[in-house]
Amino acid sequence: MSKNRYPRLLGLLPLLGTLLLGGCNMTLLDPKGQVGLDERNLIITATLLMLLVVVPVIFMTFAFAWKYRASNKDAVYTPKWSHSTKIEIAVWTIPVLIIIALGYVTYKSTHALDPYKPLESDVKPITIEVVALDWKWLFIYPEQGIATVNKIVFPAHTPINFKITSDAVMNSFFIPALGGQIYAMAGMQTKLHLIANQNAEMDGISANYSGAGFTGMKFKAIATSQEDFDAWVSEVKKAPKQLEKAEYEALAKPSQNNPVELYSSFTPNLFQTIVDKYEGMKPGKPMHHEKKEHEMAAMEGMDMSSHSAAGAEE
Repeated sequence: MSKNRYPRLLGLLPLLGTLLLGGCNMTLLDPKGQVGLDERNLIITATLLMLLVVVPVIFMTFAFAWKYRASNKDAVYTPKWSHSTKIEIAVWTIPVLIIIALGYVTYKSTHALDPYKPLESDVKPITIEVVALDWKWLFIYPEQGIATVNKIVFPAHTPINFKITSDAVMNSFFIPALGGQIYAMAGMQTKLHLIANQNAEMDGISANYSGAGFTGMKFKAIATSQEDFDAWVSEVKKAPKQLEKAEYEALAKPSQNNPVELYSSFTPNLFQTIVDKYEGMKPGKPMHHEKKEHEMAAMEGMDMSSHSAAGAEE
């Protein structure tokens, strides 16, 4: 009894996996934005192209096993052979054609979905500056003059130009329903262009492990109508908090599971200031030595004059 029990239980594992997956919300396959839609189509196309090899192999495995079973005495058994032109053509031609098709699709979509490439639209885009902190997300709206923590709101059907950096360790900014993810690194500015095709409330996450508070580093991304967005901006401008230097320094300290915070204003050029503070970490980037060069030139001039004076005395 004990010998037969485990194989039966193992046979139930696929059914159990199906039941568990039944409750999953496959966000990547149900996008809310054009970029996410194009990426979903790319995933499906690539999968179908690869299945052109996988599915026939699976069917042929069962067909060969059935045809050459021990009880089938009519099957021709030829164990000694070294070459088959038909098999060689099949195993080389089909994969090569699939690789060519897959390479063309990948090359074309890779350039079309370049995260640095602005989206074509008749609607004026809005800019949102993103700063990854330990362990929360800071969003700065330079055109609206407001800032938020762990929440962004933007109008649907409007391109969003994300400018992304980090004031901590390397991270990754990701809104699965809109598609695309891009890294956030200290001293660098990366870009991501997205758009929402409909009003929706979406989850944003950190897609790169960054320490103890990584699991709570989440935010809400809400696409609304233009009227609701304008009303939300007016509401944030009435918030009592201002993101001045002292407030930002306190916010930048490591903390976990931060609530949503709204700031009616922020220090001018805050995003660029955060990027520039790590300038000395960039390999090969020249530092600002103009002052030092002037000082060295002045010192050399003093040395030359002292030598001239000494020579005159001699």
